[in-house]
Amino acid sequence: MHEVQVVIPADGGGEYTSWRAALLRDDATMEDAVRVLDKAGLQIVLVVNELNELLGTVTDGDVRRGLLRGLPMNVPVVTIAHQSPLVVPPQLGREAVLQLMQANKVHHLPVVDERRRVIGLHLWDNLAAPSARPNAMVIMAGGKGTRLRPHTESCPKPLLPVGDKPMLEHIIDRARAEGFKQFVLSVHYLGHMIEEYFGDGNQWGVRIDYLREPSPLGTAGALGLMQPRPDAPFVVTNGDVLTDIRYGDMLDFHLRQGAVATMAVRQHEWQHPFGVVQTHGVDIIGFEEKPVSISHVNAGIYILDPAALDVLAPNENCDMPDLFARLRSRLERTIVYPMHEQWLDVGRIDDFELAQVNSLNKQSDC
Repeated sequence: MHEVQVVIPADGGGEYTSWRAALLRDDATMEDAVRVLDKAGLQIVLVVNELNELLGTVTDGDVRRGLLRGLPMNVPVVTIAHQSPLVVPPQLGREAVLQLMQANKVHHLPVVDERRRVIGLHLWDNLAAPSARPNAMVIMAGGKGTRLRPHTESCPKPLLPVGDKPMLEHIIDRARAEGFKQFVLSVHYLGHMIEEYFGDGNQWGVRIDYLREPSPLGTAGALGLMQPRPDAPFVVTNGDVLTDIRYGDMLDFHLRQGAVATMAVRQHEWQHPFGVVQTHGVDIIGFEEKPVSISHVNAGIYILDPAALDVLAPNENCDMPDLFARLRSRLERTIVYPMHEQWLDVGRIDDFELAQVNSLNKQSDC
């Protein structure tokens, strides 16, 4: 088959997007789809057969729904694929493509020929600039980072360099690229160094305010100091979490679900090192050879409605799991946002060294 080399203009400025990185064969797995989503950065996977004919598409939402259903990562990708995606022919103009995307509320449009072979991909993010987000982002940056000593003896953990800039700057830059302009940094240990580095945020084209913890208040307690309270849902993230998650997508998910609090979670798999014997009394009723346990773990990123702050008091120590528990006791809706994106909690020396390696790999990919 003649290999198609067409690319679709990303915008009117003449830039181009490499859509071929989004292609995935139909004999691949959900885990393979996650790798493509993370590496290509196009937020979609195009599932094709050996003739390059489009069989379906996979987005972040499809993966997250699969994770919530408890599907293991090695299931065939066709299990979660949307098998009747909207497509367009190559001759359709840019304005018509935009109108079609708006009418159908989609962010990607595969381009196919008359035999349904993929020859390109339209991306909404490249056709329309990201809109400004009025929502605030709170970054918890007050911890002592004791497990990262001696690095943190004279430098707060969020200011430790990853690649060419502090990890806290990586977080702010990523959120800023998605339209977030209002930031609140919660500081305590060596907080003056963070304030001196970032100031009011003018250098980054954003506004930065500070919550100064008089003593450590836990992973949520500093939120009780917020004055005035936000008037819209806001993002909260730990200052040592480096991730490729799209904060705006998580915020939109929270709003669609009508929740008071949303927690990003990662799927964690643990394999039992031994065969498990199932018993009823002294009777053996079954065997399971080295079973795999799948669970969701807290990723340290949250969306909170202003009403969530009602369960906090100023200067009261509170961790995020306790905040969620208090909200549940009030019968408020608290939900999870399953994430598959690259994620690293830089809490130990090994994690810090891995963050440097990841940063170098990203630079080499650019």
